[in-house]
Amino acid sequence: MVKIRLTRIGRKKAPYYRVIVADSRRARDGKFIEIIGRYQPLNKNEEQQVVCDADRALYWLHNGAQPTDTVRALLRRQGILKRFHEEKVAAKKENQAK
Repeated sequence: MVKIRLTRIGRKKAPYYRVIVADSRRARDGKFIEIIGRYQPLNKNEEQQVVCDADRALYWLHNGAQPTDTVRALLRRQGILKRFHEEKVAAKKENQAK
């Protein structure tokens, strides 16, 4: 299964995470498919805490990638999950109209 999750980088006591797409069987800091964003929890500016490429995140969500709970919260904060849901509902209505 493909997951959207965090991988830790940065120094001790100064965490910095990448939002990655990876196979769920790989190690946390192991091989990944793609980097789609970053998360800096210690950054005081809330707008710069989470930076994520919305188009790539939506692409992977539409292709069945499952976000972890933490990444789901981060994507919700960015408004990406809402956009994903709206696109999914619109596609379903379009299919029913045909």
